[in-house]
Amino acid sequence: MSNFFDDYLNIKRMIEEKKAYKQQMQRVNALPADYQYVFKKIQGYTWQFVAGAGYDMMELHWGLLELFEEGASEGKPVLEVTGEDVAGFVDELLKNTRTNTEDWRAKLNREIHDKI
Repeated sequence: MSNFFDDYLNIKRMIEEKKAYKQQMQRVNALPADYQYVFKKIQGYTWQFVAGAGYDMMELHWGLLELFEEGASEGKPVLEVTGEDVAGFVDELLKNTRTNTEDWRAKLNREIHDKI
């Protein structure tokens, strides 16, 4: 129950995360236009899989931002950073992030094991 309060009802943490998100988006908006576009598309896609309060997904986005900043500073095209299969790139990113998919899988297994 403590995790619930820490994740969902921690007003201080929510305010800090909102500030961090705004800072993150300022940095995104400083990227070249193609990097901005791809970041925002990936960001929108990954939010569909968010589990819990979304703090894990914010960490993923910070890592992606740093990768994009590095690629942009080196003058690389954004698809050189992600590869042509951007969805595959995102799938790899999501492997290390808690998602709703994991929760759904765990629920399915739990319900079956409880019944049988």
